[in-house]
Amino acid sequence: MQLGLIGLGKMGANMRERLKGAGHEVIGYDPRPEVTDVPSLDELAAALQAPRVVWVMVPSGAPTRETVEKLAEALSPGDLVIDGGNSRYTDDAPHAELLDAKGIGYIDCGVSGGVWGLANGYGLMAGGAAEHIERAMPIFDALRPEGDRADGFVHAGPVGAGHYAKMVHNGIEYGLMHAYGEGYELLTAEPLITDVAGTLQAWTHGTVIRSWLLDLLVKALQEDPGLAEISDYTTDSGEGRWTVEEAIRHSVPANVISAALFARFASRQESGSPTLKAVSALRNQFGGHSVKPSGS
Repeated sequence: MQLGLIGLGKMGANMRERLKGAGHEVIGYDPRPEVTDVPSLDELAAALQAPRVVWVMVPSGAPTRETVEKLAEALSPGDLVIDGGNSRYTDDAPHAELLDAKGIGYIDCGVSGGVWGLANGYGLMAGGAAEHIERAMPIFDALRPEGDRADGFVHAGPVGAGHYAKMVHNGIEYGLMHAYGEGYELLTAEPLITDVAGTLQAWTHGTVIRSWLLDLLVKALQEDPGLAEISDYTTDSGEGRWTVEEAIRHSVPANVISAALFARFASRQESGSPTLKAVSALRNQFGGHSVKPSGS
């Protein structure tokens, strides 16, 4: 299958390679000339055979909005646009309406997997009409982990459902990361524990709290024992805030997710928290997110 891919950053570039490895033809566009296949969105549209499928993988908000607006002019009736970035779900209906007026389909797809998705596959949460999902399934099947489709892909509902599911996923991620960070800090505080990293590694097999995130925390400690090279300054990319706002709207007591989000706010003050160092290290491990060096 042929696919146009807009945005060749950390995630987009790896997705292009995984898709190519599965036998799909991918024509990528990115403003950076050293990574792009075509010089413009118009050239991308011209290079694709109609009916086209174009996957958008750019930052949420204005960059995605502007890209969708340009695609509405560059594409033709019968084409399909997939927004795979971390857009807020409330942006999806306006995007779908804009494209529908031109006869162009729209899918929103939450994507999880970070920089490891190239090798391991991506968890995919899609929203849109059933006929559009079916049309894009060869792409979804190539990107998701191998095995049962239901273990790595869901058609979560109509337009907006994919990004809503991904928002909640990322809110849960905030809470999980912070719990591991607090456990790490408690271990380091107790003199009886003489091998903190070894204790965490022992938890990675056979225990009820084993997970990929725990594996990554162990990896971070092996690379930087004591996490001495990074500060506890931890940013947030928006999804945690949106999840808390939705919890308020639905009167859902999201105590853990809210606390994890507020802890990130606190990390930007002078605190020196080992918990937040662990959270910052985890974000770097799974997503390649930048960290603030210790002492800066």
